[in-house]
Amino acid sequence: MRRIAFVVLFSLVFCFLLTGFVWAEGATKAECIQKCHEAAKMLQQDKDAAIAEIAKKDGKFVWKDTYVFLMDFKGNMLAHPIKPQLTKKGCLYEITDKNPANPKKIFIEFDKVAKSPKGEGWVEYMWPKPGEDKPSLKETYIYRVPGMDMYVGAGIYK
Repeated sequence: MRRIAFVVLFSLVFCFLLTGFVWAEGATKAECIQKCHEAAKMLQQDKDAAIAEIAKKDGKFVWKDTYVFLMDFKGNMLAHPIKPQLTKKGCLYEITDKNPANPKKIFIEFDKVAKSPKGEGWVEYMWPKPGEDKPSLKETYIYRVPGMDMYVGAGIYK
């Protein structure tokens, strides 16, 4: 009887730990899309408040292992909660990803998606995960803010 109780208890603890592990996983594509649309709506309602919220490191547009950023159609970062210094660099069009074989100008790619007739889509590129040097495949969802010359984005690692 004790052995059965131990197995049941062990199974419950294992399931609890496994469930906790699943909760700790990274952001999903669906969450990136949802958060970008939410940020765009907020930008349409109150641009200054939305920029301030997107720029907050502990704001509602930072979750799990990702965040929403905001750019204009001139290549300028308008809000970035993790690297706010990017907002002071001016046009970012010359920044490339970390693919040594075929570097991609990621901000130009983001712009192309935002300015496309659809105004939204995914861009794949190579970028190191936080704390790592080796680049990994990353996907960023780009969404043009309707009626404005700006777009939001949020990315995940594959």
